[in-house]
Amino acid sequence: MRQALGKGLDALITGTGASDNPYVSDKNLVKIPINKIRPNHLQPRKTFNDSSIAELAQSIREHGLAQPIIVSKDSAGDTYELIAGERRWRAAQVAGLSEIEAVIRSEIDNKKRLALALIENLQREDLNAIDAAVAYLRLMKEYSLTLGQLSEYTGKSKPSISNTIRLLDLEPEIQNEVQNGRLSEGHARALLMISSQFERKKLFQLALQGNLSVRDLEDEARNVQESSSKISGISTVKQRKSSEVLDMESNLQRLLGTKVDIKLRRSAQRGVLSVHFFSLNDLERIVNILLKK
Repeated sequence: MRQALGKGLDALITGTGASDNPYVSDKNLVKIPINKIRPNHLQPRKTFNDSSIAELAQSIREHGLAQPIIVSKDSAGDTYELIAGERRWRAAQVAGLSEIEAVIRSEIDNKKRLALALIENLQREDLNAIDAAVAYLRLMKEYSLTLGQLSEYTGKSKPSISNTIRLLDLEPEIQNEVQNGRLSEGHARALLMISSQFERKKLFQLALQGNLSVRDLEDEARNVQESSSKISGISTVKQRKSSEVLDMESNLQRLLGTKVDIKLRRSAQRGVLSVHFFSLNDLERIVNILLKK
């Protein structure tokens, strides 16, 4: 079950272990003029879908605001900055509201502001996979979180988080198409099956034309990769990984906070250990963990 926003979040940003929902426990619930609120300058979401905002606006007209937004008050003046809830704030404007319910949080530094925004965005189904991957990495790096901890805070499974982060291995042009909605996350994951950048870009162009389902693209990618393996003389075991190997992968992923893949050779006695990193800083973090052991 996915966690509600705020459960476990105080433990993340303060270390107190408090788990009260801020919407319930915070007594600073007020109505604020919408025109006195400005966006979060640390907003991790890069794109907002107009049709999704319109649907939410219609829901607000019919049923009201399901959850208040979270803001901080400026030290000077009577204006506010969003911490979490920009979609609701945008939709409320479209719905024609002049005021919006908000929880005022005090003493919010940039690190906590970022954490609140990231966690909320990650718990929204409409966040595109690339923005989600970037958000996961920011939380892991800035809070030194493991995959298990991140799974607990966001309510997402560890394999889901790992697979999403892997999308950052794709070329920028492919990532851009996922962000703008022209390429689905499923198609992007299928492209990750191909090690050759040249072949991957060829199938990427086919996928953009809309003629390939995710299953079709997976089949094409598998054929391309198998052909490439035969040419290079590399053949991996096609059987399912044993529970021992899966356990080793899981333990390494928890230790390193990143995707780890173990591929066995045909003899099942030799193989390749792949440790994924997503920037030079991330690589340095992983190396530092290994050197401490």
